[in-house]
Parts: sequence; C-alpha cells; structure tokens
Amino acid sequence: MSDDLIQVGRVAGAFGVRGEVRITSFTAEPLALLDYRDLKRQDGSVGLTLTSGRPAKGGIVARATEIETREQAEALRGLKLYISRNKLPEPDEDEFYVTDLVGLSVVDAAGEPLGRIKAVQDFGAGDLLEVSPVEGGATWYLPFTREAVPEVRVADGVVVGVKPDEVE
Repeated sequence: MSDDLIQVGRVAGAFGVRGEVRITSFTAEPLALLDYRDLKRQDGSVGLTLTSGRPAKGGIVARATEIETREQAEALRGLKLYISRNKLPEPDEDEFYVTDLVGLSVVDAAGEPLGRIKAVQDFGAGDLLEVSPVEGGATWYLPFTREAVPEVRVADGVVVGVKPDEVE
C-alpha cells in the first residue's frame, strides 16, 4: 500500500436489487465519501467512482460507475476503499488522524520505552493501539482512552501510555 493512501471505507455488500452498494464509512461525516468520489483500492488502482448516495446506518448507500447489478455489488464485499492523504483537510493543532499514530513510540509516564505502535484496531468496543514491545515478543493492546493514553505528541513521535495491568 502506498504511504499516502488513507482508508476511508469498506464495501459492506449490496443494497437492493438495482446495483446499489452499502459502504461502511470511516470518515467523521459518512457523506464525505461522495465528496471524495474517486475511491481507490489498497494498491492505488481504481476502486469505486461514486456517482450518488444517501446516508445509511454506519455509512452510505451509493451508486458507482463500476457497479450495475446486485451481483457485482455483492462481489465487492470487503473491498477496502482509500483516498490520497492530500485530499484530507489538515487536522487542527490538537488533532491528528488515527493513521498518524502508526509507527509512534510508546513510553510510560517516566519516559521509559514500552514499544512502538504497529496498528490501530477496532474490534467493536473502541480503538486499541497494537504495540510491538521494545524487546520483541508478542504484541499487546493499549486501549485508546484518556486513562490509558494520557498524552499524544505526534510531532515528537511519542505516545505516553499506561500498560493495561497498571490502569486503575
């Protein structure tokens, strides 16, 4: 995957019988997907070109030039959709994109290294930072909450974390 691509959605399947597709949106405003219009695949090739859409629970129901039938829409289930990073607005001073966390160092309150963020996962109960330990071994998860991650300093490349067994 190109470093400048950011995942903004995933095809959830067909909707109805006329070739509409359900898309789970990972944007703050699901209808923003229509503004981006040209959604790419992970390798940067054309994914979907949205022509219209409407809000739906967790995302949008849309029409795309690449889809004419329900079967074509259903065949794309699970397709991850991306846009170029430069199409996103710059975050405000105290904001960041979740993708900016990947690769940051995780340190404890005293500044001792705990690891590096490998990925940001969401298994349904909220974001978790997957951390690769400094000394190697199995990754571990850090809940992305104010208690477990009291400080995020993207510009410094550091996240202050409290390991789960230390959270009160």
